[in-house]
Amino acid sequence: MSVRRRLTTATGAVLLTLAVAGCSGLGRTAVGTIKSETQHRFVVTVTSPLVKGCHRLAPSGVTRVENNALTDIIMYRTRDCKGENSTYVATNSANWIAPGTLPWRSYSIVH
Repeated sequence: MSVRRRLTTATGAVLLTLAVAGCSGLGRTAVGTIKSETQHRFVVTVTSPLVKGCHRLAPSGVTRVENNALTDIIMYRTRDCKGENSTYVATNSANWIAPGTLPWRSYSIVH
């Protein structure tokens, strides 16, 4: 085997290892921003939140969300990302609560 071929093989192995390590779920984030607004028009923007877990919103809840991340999100009316009245918000879209309904209090990222 030539030196050039061995070097190419070793380089390929290193690149493959780095690619696999980069695809692990540890520390992976949703690239982009998620902007939420309370009923008092207080706006919070989160940049690249972690993909895993439940993300809490303002304690009073939010009435509007704008998803400018590269992943979809699911909005919940509870603080623990559970419940039947969830709302799916696709990437690069926005959503408002319906009049007379409870605000959203948490969200999770679809991955």
